[in-house]
Amino acid sequence: MLRTPALFRAPAPLRGPALLLTSALALAACAPSAPSGDDGARPASGASAGYPLTIDNCGHRVTLTSAPRRAVSLNQGTTEILLALGLADRMAGTATWTDPVMKGLEEAEAGVERLADDRPSFEKVLDAEPDFVTASFVSTLGQGGVATREQFEQLGVPAYVSPSDCSAGKDNDSGGDGSRSEPLTLDAVHAEVRDLARVFGVEERGEKLVAQMKERVREATDGLNASDVSLMYWFANSQSPYLAGCCGAPGAITRAVGARNAFDDTHDEWPQINWETVADRDPDVIVLGDLTRESQTAESAEAKIRFLETNPATRNLTAVRERRYVLVSGQAMNPSLRTVEGIEQVAAGLRASGLAE
Repeated sequence: MLRTPALFRAPAPLRGPALLLTSALALAACAPSAPSGDDGARPASGASAGYPLTIDNCGHRVTLTSAPRRAVSLNQGTTEILLALGLADRMAGTATWTDPVMKGLEEAEAGVERLADDRPSFEKVLDAEPDFVTASFVSTLGQGGVATREQFEQLGVPAYVSPSDCSAGKDNDSGGDGSRSEPLTLDAVHAEVRDLARVFGVEERGEKLVAQMKERVREATDGLNASDVSLMYWFANSQSPYLAGCCGAPGAITRAVGARNAFDDTHDEWPQINWETVADRDPDVIVLGDLTRESQTAESAEAKIRFLETNPATRNLTAVRERRYVLVSGQAMNPSLRTVEGIEQVAAGLRASGLAE
């Protein structure tokens, strides 16, 4: 697997002997090269061995009579898995993006039609004539989303949801973005990679991708000791900020680097917490989602930093005074391939700050 060089953004001028984690550590994600040669892929044919195929997807049986040729991915997380598996030529559309595509997948993504930057209509998806639909979130394939699984399946289109959003311990009916009684692990993302690889008959590619993910985490965290460091993860919104609770993707990042989450006492996925409470917790480091969408206030990391350094409730936070910021993509804060990227970036940031060995 080829790695792209680490990218360090030029920091703003520092005040005094400030520690700079800062806009610094936007490390380039590692994307697998496009699969080639004989990798065990089965041809996309109804007569192929292994079909019909039925997968148990969070208690829902997803049955395919052949490998998909016109898949539509309704969220960026599932899109990037399909692209990383070398399946761009079997995709009829993508939707719902928060960030630029994962580095290394730009060429593959450019060849797939983007049905919408945000959530598409049911009719728009059907216009793409999909033979398989996949999504990262239950809310995308549910009431109030693009459509329900049942609506797609009544039209003969199998529909799959990421196990990370409907696995044991995730309650999607508790309001907001749901809550978790059990911490998410990267095993759920590995399961999604393996499921999708199986759906398309490219199991060997799936195993290679999972192995790469595990090795990247091992390399990023080897020997890291950050047990005395508290982290806060800010996704979006300056008035009522969405901050990470204990047990979603940011929790997996925090556990991987051996630190602690300043809000590990809430099981909500993305609770909205006031800035006065943040000041009381006073985290050592703030991990900022650097989003390119425009649906909330303070989407970009630049906007978040500007708010933190000018707002009376936040400008005296330790992490703000010392400019201890780590920038990650929005997708790294969702259960996805890029959660691994988030682990790499946070680990590198902690080392660069001198807060962790």
